[in-house]
Order: sequence, then C-alpha cells, then structure tokens
Amino acid sequence: ARAWRPRSPGSTARPEPAGIVAARALTEEIVSGTTERVDGRRARGERRREEIIAATLRVVERDGVAGVTHRAVAREADVPASSAVYYFKTMDDLLVAALTAASDAYIDQLTALQEPGRDAARAVAGLARVISGAGGEGRARALAERELNLLAARRPALRPVARRWREAVSEVARQQGVDELTVRRFAATADGLCARILLGDEDLTEARVAEILGHALRED
Repeated sequence: ARAWRPRSPGSTARPEPAGIVAARALTEEIVSGTTERVDGRRARGERRREEIIAATLRVVERDGVAGVTHRAVAREADVPASSAVYYFKTMDDLLVAALTAASDAYIDQLTALQEPGRDAARAVAGLARVISGAGGEGRARALAERELNLLAARRPALRPVARRWREAVSEVARQQGVDELTVRRFAATADGLCARILLGDEDLTEARVAEILGHALRED
C-alpha cells in the first residue's frame, strides 16, 4: 500500500463531491430559514408583551391597581388569558413591568435634560414641567404610576423600580452641587408636589412648582 504523505502547500485540493456541496448548501439554507423564523417569533412575542403591558397601564388608569388581574388585562389587550400568564407568570411580574414602563417615560424626559453641556438649571425647570403635567392631559398616567409606586410598600418586588424615579429626581439636585441632605429634601419636595397636583391643588402652576423646587435647593 502507498504510504500517506501530507499534501504540499502548492498542491491542488481535491474538489468535494457534488452531493456533499449540495447537502451543505441545503443545511445552510435550513439554518438561515430557521433563524429568520425564530427572529420573527421573537419580534412577535415582544410586540405581544408590550401590548399586555400597555393594557395593564390602561386598566390601572381606569380601575386602579385593584382592577388588575391576568384575565382583566388579557381582555383589555384583546388576547387570550393564557397569553398574559405566559408572558407574566405572577401578578408581581405584571405590575413590575407596568411600573417600569410608566417610570421609564418620566425618567427618559429627565435624562434628556441632563445631557453633558446642558445648563443644570434647565433640569430643574424640566422637572417642574414634568410634575405640573400630572395635572393636565397626563393625569391618568401619572395617577397610575403613583398608585403603582405606593403599592411597592406592600409588594417588595416593585421597590427597586419605584426607587428609580426618586433616584432620577435626586440626580437633578446633585447636578446643582448641593449636599446630600439638600438632595433628600429636594426629592421629598418633588414627591410632595406630585401628590398635591394629583389631589387637585390648582394653584400649582409650572412656574410655582419651579419656584418651590428652587427653594428646596437652598442650603440655608
């Protein structure tokens, strides 16, 4: 028998049989098609998840937290009840997702006002605008977010999310270069202003809210 010798670098590789080439091409096509189907299912799943979260917030806005059940949310989202349970196994999962969505909208507004190079005072004015907006068209959503925040006192799973808004407000104060005691006073003031507006304190205009927030920042 002829002894095996390694192929020299300059030698020409033997072409693969046509059957192997065709099989490899078919495998790649199947894998590509499977990936596309998986990506499509993932995108549809994410859309369904967002629809359920939006429906949860609408239920809270209309009926309060007490009205939130998997069945009620599924009915609001016009999906099978099993879908709500599939994406959110427990009520805590559902409520955490809803509070996260509500809080993120407000936090994103504050974050945009804290970009590098922006005047720090504009962040305070922006916060005043966000808070005063809870008394107008944004009242229903602000009320839902407030109720979910208060629920964190009874449901520990919500507490990390509830703290995110307060931390965002505290960061507005830190940008002013004040001490931590003043930061806490500022956050408490903002929280109280939100409550007063939701309770219908009509003299709290955006200008008045900004004035009160500015006073809370004074270290005296």
